[in-house]
Formats: sequence, C-alpha cells, structure tokens
Amino acid sequence: MNKIRFEDGIANTLYSTNLAGQIINKEFNAFLQLTDDEIHLVKSYRHQLLQGAACFSKIFYDYLLSSQATAAILQDYQSRGNSISTLVASQLQHLSTFLDANINDESAAQLMHIGKIHYQARIAPEWVMGAYRLYLDHLQSIVNSESGIRDEHRSPLTTALIKLLFRDMGLMLKGYWDSAFQALQDEQRKVGELQNQVSSLLANIPQILWSFDVSQNRPLYISPNTRQICDIDMEAPIPCLGNTIMEDRENVQLAWQQALKGERIEVESRMHTMTGEQRWFRKVFSPFFDINGNVVRIDGLMEDITESKKTIERLQYLATTDVLTGLANRTLWYDRLNQALVAARRKEGQHAVLMILDLNNFKIVNDTLGHSTGDEILSQTSQRLRAVLRESDTLARLGGDEFAVLLPDVAHGREAAEKIAKAILGCFAEAFHCESHEIHVGASIGIAVFPEHGLDTKTLMSRADAAMYEAKSKGGGFQIYCSESDINNGQRLRISADLRHALEYKQFVLRYQPKVDIKTGEIHSVEALLRWRHPHYGLINPADFLPLAERTGMINEITQWVLNNVCSQQKKWHESGLDLPVTVNVSARALLDPRVVENVARILDARGTPTASLGLEVTEAVLMSAAARDDHNLERLNELGLAISIDNFGLGFSSLSYLKKMPIQSIKIDKSFVGGMERNENDAAIVRSSIELGHNLGLQVVAEGVESSDVWESLAKMGCDYAQGFYISHPLSANELLRWTQH
Repeated sequence: MNKIRFEDGIANTLYSTNLAGQIINKEFNAFLQLTDDEIHLVKSYRHQLLQGAACFSKIFYDYLLSSQATAAILQDYQSRGNSISTLVASQLQHLSTFLDANINDESAAQLMHIGKIHYQARIAPEWVMGAYRLYLDHLQSIVNSESGIRDEHRSPLTTALIKLLFRDMGLMLKGYWDSAFQALQDEQRKVGELQNQVSSLLANIPQILWSFDVSQNRPLYISPNTRQICDIDMEAPIPCLGNTIMEDRENVQLAWQQALKGERIEVESRMHTMTGEQRWFRKVFSPFFDINGNVVRIDGLMEDITESKKTIERLQYLATTDVLTGLANRTLWYDRLNQALVAARRKEGQHAVLMILDLNNFKIVNDTLGHSTGDEILSQTSQRLRAVLRESDTLARLGGDEFAVLLPDVAHGREAAEKIAKAILGCFAEAFHCESHEIHVGASIGIAVFPEHGLDTKTLMSRADAAMYEAKSKGGGFQIYCSESDINNGQRLRISADLRHALEYKQFVLRYQPKVDIKTGEIHSVEALLRWRHPHYGLINPADFLPLAERTGMINEITQWVLNNVCSQQKKWHESGLDLPVTVNVSARALLDPRVVENVARILDARGTPTASLGLEVTEAVLMSAAARDDHNLERLNELGLAISIDNFGLGFSSLSYLKKMPIQSIKIDKSFVGGMERNENDAAIVRSSIELGHNLGLQVVAEGVESSDVWESLAKMGCDYAQGFYISHPLSANELLRWTQH
C-alpha cells in the first residue's frame, strides 16, 4: 500500500499530535472494512484464541534467536541488564491486547508509537513482519484446530483476524515510516525497500487489495498476488475486469460508477482464472474523499467467495428439496403453489390443479420390512411419478408417504386432473422390487381445482386433503373434491387435515385422572386421557378427533404414542417415588391390529414397565365386537399381564352375555348414570345393580363422573370399590398429579 504523503509542514504538525492517529486510524478502518460483527466475533472467541500462549512464547523466543542480527541486538539488550523473557512477555501481552480487538484512535496512536520505538531501537521492519507472520500462523492454527470454535465461524474468524493483524502491523509500520521520513529524509531508498517488503507480505494475504487515484486517473497500488488470477493491467481501474464473464461485467462496471459517485458498494461476479477455472469473486469499492467532499481515490478489495457460494447454494437446496427423493419439499411446494395461483388469477379461464397423494398400506411396509425398504419405495415412487408429469408441473414430497402434484396453467381443470390422476394410478400397477421383495402399494389421490374449489392456498390444500381421505376411505383411487360428500366442513375439515400432522408436530398431550379407593380414600390408579392441543382451536377432546383417527387409519399410531408416553411417564414417576397403575383406552380398530400384542409387549419391555402397571379400557361395543369375531387379542393381552376393564358400562344392551367369555377384571359404570343417581331413582337402581352384578362376577367396580360428596357417600353405601370424577380431581398433567399425590 502506498504511503500516504502529506505536506512537510502538515506532516510534522500531525505527527506531534493525536490527530495523526485519528486520521490514519479512520483510513485504515475504512480501507479494511472491519465490521462490528467481525470485531464481536473475535472478542467472543478471545478465550479460545489465547490458548497455547506458552507454546507461542517458545516459538517467539526461538524466532528471536534464529537470526544473527537479532541475536546481536539481544546480546546488547541483555548487556544493559535486560532480560529476553521481558521481550517474550511483552509479545504475549501484545497478543492479549490485540485480541481485545480495539480499533479506536487511542489504539492506533499507541501502535504508531510502538513503530517509532522499533525504529529508534533499530528493530528492522522485516523482523516485525516476521513476528506478525508468527501471530498469523499461531492464530490460524488455533482457529483450524480449536474444538470450541464453531465450524461456520472458522472462515469469517480467520478473515477478521487477518484484517486486525493487517491493521495492527500497518499502523505499527506507519509509525515506523513516519519516524524514518522525519529523521532520515535522505534515505528514500530504504523507504522504498520497506514498501516492497510490505507488498511481499500482502502477496500472501488471500484478499486482493488495490487503490486507484481518481483525480490523476492512475493506480496507486495493486496486490502482487493479483497475477495468480489474471495479468495485471496497470492502466485499468478495476483489476481482472477483462477476465470477468460477459454476463456479470456490466454489473461490475455499474458498481464502479456508483463508487465514483461516492457510494461504498459491493458486487459479486464470476471470473475465469489463469487456470481457466470459473470462480466467484466479491469486489468492494470504497471511495475516499478530499476535504471538499470530492471522490479522489477508490480503494478496492477482491476475494474469492466460491466456497461460500457453494455452501449457500447447498443450504438453499436443502431448504427447498426433499433429501431422500430429490423432489421439492413442503417449503418449495407452497411457494410454487402460490406462484401458480397468482398467475392463474391474472388470466381469465386459466385453471390450476392441486393433488394430494398418499400411499396405501405404506406403514405396514415400514413396520414389516423396515424403513430402508420404505425409503426405496418412496424413491421409486418419485421416479415413476416424474415420468408421467410435464416439466412445468411440480411434484413434491410433503412428508412421510404423502406427495403433492401441482398442474399449473391448464385450460380444463377437471379433465386435466382426471387424465393425470389415472396416469398416476397407473404408476402403481406394477409391483415395486426392493431387494428380494416384490411389493404392491396403491395410492389415494385427492384433487382440488382452482378456482372451482377455492381461491387461496389454504382452502385448496384443505379440500384436496379432504378429497384424499374420501378416496382412502373407498380403498384408494382418486377423488375430486365434492362439498356434498365432505362430512368435515368448516372446523372439522381443518381438524381432519391437521390431525395427520398432530403427531409430527408433537401436539398431543396426556392428562391423568385419579381413581380412588372409596373405603380408604387412597389413590388406586390413574386413567390416561388424550388431548389434542390444536394451534388454532386450543385443547380438543378425544370425542372430536378420535372418530376421524379411526376413519383415516391413524388410530394405531396414536394408540402406540399413548402407550409409549404412559410407560415413559410411569418410569419418571417411579424415579420420583410414585408407583401408580395407569389405564389406557383402546379402540376397536387398534384392537384389530394383528400386531397389537407384539407392539404392547415391545413397549413395556423397552420402558421396563411391569405388565401389572398397565391396564386397558375398552367399551362394551368393542368387547362384543371382539367376541363376535372370535378375536383373541384381548385374551392374549390379559395373558401378558394387563388388566382389562369395560368402560362406559351400562350403555350397551347385549354385553352381559359376554362378560364371562372375555378376560375382564373390572367394569366402569358410565358417568351418565352416576351423575344422575341423586336425582333419578332409575339411575340409582342401574348403579346399584351394576355394582352387585360386578361383585357377583368377581369383578371390581369403578364409578366415573363422581362430582359431589352426596354421590361419593351413596357409592360407599352401595359397596362400590373405586371412584373417579371432578369431586376427587380434574384430569391433571404428570407434574400436577405428582404434587397432588404428595398433598
């Protein structure tokens, strides 16, 4: 970098005041473009960067003794009663001060003063620069190896340290140069050599620096390492402009014009290097003004950003692409859909078709053959679907086995939808071959057409989703949205669509309601109650969404989630000194799962839960259905050690004949009878008869819906075993229940 020249009188005046430090500090900071983020980054890693100071001491000590010239000065230094260890300590202190990353005027003045002292002590600039090379090597080694530094911070941290080292060294050498200029005006040759030495050091810095005198239309400085990229044209204001690819050259020239107008500007462009490789470079143009505000100089910085560009492109790819299939992901899908709707609104008669596709029986494949086989089917599915779609269509994987298809810019929405839907279903006619397996998988497709079925993304997605469930309920195929056949209008439509993601987004929660021994008043067990914390509708009771889960086939996944979480919670309670049996409600469809016994056993084993600590509650309808089908899953679960209870007892009319056939340990009297027994003799009679019947059959009896002391006392007189209801406790969270048992 060319030394800034002043009128002799001005130079002498500025040198004797702090104004010199202020001006040069401002110029150095402006030229290097040290940002607040870079300063903060260095400060945040100061502790890590100070690691290995002892090692650096030895390196610096060896460096001082490596040259005869420095050794001679050190000998003279020691002969005056000084110690080399003092010099080493001062360098360590300088390293510590340097990592404070202060770039104020005071620090600039101090560095210039140190440069002056170096000149007076005959410490040659090359030794100073060698010391800075030690600093740079030492700090780069720490940045590259220190585990406490995050990987994404290593490159920007190195850049910030190079800038700070360049500032530190430059200011120190500036002080050195000013001393030499004042005291040794007759040794201009030495000043030139010094500048050459600085240029040599700059040649090893990865960034390319240059400075152009606008008023004289001539370059002041160009980094020698520019030749590694292109031939240096000393007449051109922008180095390597001729190597910039034609498509980017205009942007670079426009940026230069903005800089000439006084605007600091950055521009990215692609260039062909001397090896013929095309790489990305960032150029920074920083104008310098005279006292009248005119641009007299433009300082430039150019650095290779190819690797960071590749990283950004990779991150953008990951942000918009499904890694498994290479298809658009949910984020890109919604972006494409919104764009298609905007375009369709602008052109009368233009339609857009939205399809939601779900694979049939895919979960069984995953469960039986493993996720690797499932992933292979998803990959093959994406390839088959691509083959039947236009290049302008968008195929996306929204998650799991759910795909989406967008047909933009179609003239006849329904006709196009039916044609493509049939082609898509044809993709599943042939079996999938995965290793030695031949697997047949079908699909259910829901279709919504813009503008017929909706004008916005949310409505179309919801209706396509509803149509897909309609198709799935019919065993597969495709279904175009039809409001007459959609039983989930309004809120239920949204709940139906959102239910598919409730597990994925961790929206389900469990509440626990105590069952108390009426004779002793002690807690006997708790019932696990499922709730859905919907982001829009709040806490939703099971009655409002479990039928949908039954219809859509999600009930098995939900049941497994409940069992997993109940067993995990029991383990946590046990560690807190609380051992409580928990009962879980099981639906007919969940009980039909041929793997239900195996899954329950696996969950209990994985959590280390005793089988006696888990009970299952089934309704009379489920009990009768199982007996009618001669289904032995309940018996097998009971043999496993789980207690079986009949929930809502009394609401059915045909269950009594099955009580002896099925493995039942207890009955729970429905709350509709318990709650009305104080006002209605018929309800009281049903409760009394149910208690007597249960005891005569050797079963325990639980009354649910106990909400008053009068009901409690009546149940006690009737000999009921256990009670559950708001009089005892509302459903509680796991932590609330733990506190409840402790008080």
